[in-house]
Amino acid sequence: MSGSYPHLRLHLALGLVFGTVLATGAATGAWGSEGQPTGLPRPPGIRLSSEAAARDWAEQGGDPWAAFYTPQQYATMTEALDGRYTGVGLWVARSSAGVVTVSKVPAGGPADLAGVRVGERLLAVDGRAVDGLPVTETVALLRGAPQDAGSTVVLRLRRGSAVRQVELRRELLDTDDVVVDRPAAGITRIAVSAFTVGTGDRVEEAVRARGTAAGGRGILLDLRGNSGGLVDESVRAASGFLDGGPLGSYRADGATHWLTAARGGDTSTPVVVLVDGGTMSAAELLTGALQDRDRAVVIGSRTFGKGAVQQPSPVRGGGTLEQTVGHYRTPAGRDLDGVGITPDVAVPPSAGPQAAERTAITVLDDLAASDPQ
Repeated sequence: MSGSYPHLRLHLALGLVFGTVLATGAATGAWGSEGQPTGLPRPPGIRLSSEAAARDWAEQGGDPWAAFYTPQQYATMTEALDGRYTGVGLWVARSSAGVVTVSKVPAGGPADLAGVRVGERLLAVDGRAVDGLPVTETVALLRGAPQDAGSTVVLRLRRGSAVRQVELRRELLDTDDVVVDRPAAGITRIAVSAFTVGTGDRVEEAVRARGTAAGGRGILLDLRGNSGGLVDESVRAASGFLDGGPLGSYRADGATHWLTAARGGDTSTPVVVLVDGGTMSAAELLTGALQDRDRAVVIGSRTFGKGAVQQPSPVRGGGTLEQTVGHYRTPAGRDLDGVGITPDVAVPPSAGPQAAERTAITVLDDLAASDPQ
């Protein structure tokens, strides 16, 4: 896969950027760079003569997902696709109103050790206000190039009514986009935070390992806070649960093109997919495919609703402009853009993450009982 579209591999849902949004950590609300299926036509280079013109086009051109990257920003995001990034271990999400909040803080990273916590509002980075900024710019402020490891960045945060400043030192960190554990006896949880290079293989390996274990009750595929990423990796991950067949489609050049699962996946183990408002893009593509194919029960809250596909094109004055070139649909023809996926079993965010997991385990037990393996 990695050789199919060299520099286009950057396509991560912004989340990557931050560590999925790998922003210096990562930003699960990072939205922007998105992986696209191999073969999607590359849009012509936008002939803008300056960075200012390109930024203006991205912000006012009518494409809500358009973004401009300087050469360094683009190189930094490409670095993240290989599983490592220079940052502070911080994921952020941006609301439709432009408010940026901390959505995930991996244990042991600079942000965690400094006491940064999920739910805090990010007000500024090195003195620059981030409200209303494209997520790509917020990510770029937080992250750095490999040679920037050891440099510092100052965050202004709000927790409740208290506002504080925290100075963090950037480090070279692992993205750790796939985590496998056992939340309960016989339950395999596969938590995927972003679809970066190698993610699909790791998901398939975890599914196969579950298939060789005795007494298993099922698989809990946790896509909460997954801001998307490389579509090829999402397709590979979906193939672990299916034996061929459609995963979705996209429009290009006036024709419909289908994404298809590989043959030989596990089609018998009960599967539950956990989602929330931070589940986006390629993660929604995977969720929608498993839901439409009756392969999994989806639990949680409505997903974000990003069905757009972006591709980068060079700017004559330097840098890269990313623009929307198509939209995905699920196997049943649902357009998720602006709509999202409605779970089969709703668990409101106010109930807390543990409530969704408890519900998922109960549903897995019901599925296993009704279809003994």
